[in-house]
Amino acid sequence: MTIPFEKLKTRLLANPKVRVEYDALAPEFEISAELVRARVRAGLSQAELATRMGTSQSTIARLESGQTLPSTKTLVRYAQATGSRFHVRLSAA
Repeated sequence: MTIPFEKLKTRLLANPKVRVEYDALAPEFEISAELVRARVRAGLSQAELATRMGTSQSTIARLESGQTLPSTKTLVRYAQATGSRFHVRLSAA
């Protein structure tokens, strides 16, 4: 029997310990989602973006997966390669 992802996610997040860990990862997922949006908006594949940045497609995949926190320098290079503007904003909690 297959469980739909959203149903499984809801069930797992009902556990307070799982919810705390999931919420702790939110910033990494926000960064990766923004990177993907910028690349898609620029109409680039991961390989094309990698060429523009002088890196490998696998490096782009790691950045976009959220498994790696990029440096500010990398984020600036990514923004330039996608024709985007990099900026940091801190909001009140």
